[in-house]
Amino acid sequence: MVTINVDMDKCQHYGQCCFEAEDVFHLDDDGKLKYTKEVGDDRLADVESAADVCPMQAISFELS
Repeated sequence: MVTINVDMDKCQHYGQCCFEAEDVFHLDDDGKLKYTKEVGDDRLADVESAADVCPMQAISFELS
């Protein structure tokens, strides 16, 4: 299991993470980031990519 955290104080809703894992991260109709807090281990590479491309470095995750 991969537990995802987005520091919403850092997040500026650029949406770059959405391009890396669109079924995990998405912008709602108001442009606010929404995300799935836990995903399977098979999504680790996508979550890592999303964290890497975040210009604000607001995404962290841990394996459990």
